[in-house]
Amino acid sequence: MGARSEALAKRIIEGAEALAAYSEGLSDEQWTTRLPGDGRQVGVLVHHVASVYPLEVQLAQTLAAGKPIEGVAWSDVAAMNANHAKENAGVTKAEALALLKKNSAEAADAIRVMSDAELDSAATVSLNGNAPLTAQFFVEDHALRHSFHHLSKIKATLG
Repeated sequence: MGARSEALAKRIIEGAEALAAYSEGLSDEQWTTRLPGDGRQVGVLVHHVASVYPLEVQLAQTLAAGKPIEGVAWSDVAAMNANHAKENAGVTKAEALALLKKNSAEAADAIRVMSDAELDSAATVSLNGNAPLTAQFFVEDHALRHSFHHLSKIKATLG
């Protein structure tokens, strides 16, 4: 394990723990509050963050192997998110937080074993206009940023 991969893994856990700590104190009413513009419930967003860690890591590993991410458009992401929201509308706080803890730990473990060369490996990413992005950028922009991004939006909604 390298220093960079360990730092990335720690920041993934930091974000997940911050999201969990904030979410643990939410009332049932807050848990089911819908975010303006997004429309998803707070609890669904927490579960969403937890549920996509495996995919985010898999895509980062694809780049780490020097392979492009092809055929994935933002419309696919929107459809996946809408389907997830529909299927998980009644998710409980306990379920979402347990999945957040499990999947963030597994994501961090997967990132910890990446070498500096793998983190530096770049290939095109269809989600980003086929820009050649590094695996490290993808980790930072997805698995690491995701919990902070949604936590910020949740806090802004709930005040």
